[in-house]
Amino acid sequence: MARLQIIGPASSSYVWAVRMVCAEKYVAYDLVPAGLHSPEVLAIHPFGKVPVMRHGDMTLFESKAIATYIDKVFPGPKVIPDEAHTAAEVEQWVSSVNTTIDPCLIRSYAIHYRRALVTGKPDRAAIDAALPAIQRQIAVLDKAVAATGYLAGDQFTLADINLMPVLYFAQLCPEGGEMVRAAGHLSAYFARHAERRSYQATLPPPLT
Repeated sequence: MARLQIIGPASSSYVWAVRMVCAEKYVAYDLVPAGLHSPEVLAIHPFGKVPVMRHGDMTLFESKAIATYIDKVFPGPKVIPDEAHTAAEVEQWVSSVNTTIDPCLIRSYAIHYRRALVTGKPDRAAIDAALPAIQRQIAVLDKAVAATGYLAGDQFTLADINLMPVLYFAQLCPEGGEMVRAAGHLSAYFARHAERRSYQATLPPPLT
């Protein structure tokens, strides 16, 4: 069987999530560094977003589709359970993180601190505008993981994999870090799952 290729930068939260899926399932793969709108990415994704995947003649874009493919094609622990109720909860939380939580915590907030590494000064107005929504979302997540320590059911799934990189990058920023630390259930959730081999093995290099 052809070797799997995950194409995109290691610093992308969505690339990281797909790599965690591979690590959970002990799937060997090659990480091919390529940026947004690069020729390697545009050859697969019509809008130039990352990650994209190549597996022999098979190509895919969008992290959820890639994760689902890897989970179905390769042996190893399932990250999307077969049981219908839990599988639906996984879909629910992956969709919620991708459409609501990631855009707020990463695209409307953490990205401004990342840009400040170049500009030297974060966009204070944009950051302050995002903080109320971030606080609400952290509260929702704190409640969601309180009962079992997982987002879906009582096992580690793609729902958790998809969230962990978002929480990591949010906590690199001062307000995000304070909010997560103040959310007792979510803070314990992150600390526990950050010890997983799949997380540790795929940590991106520090932002510079």
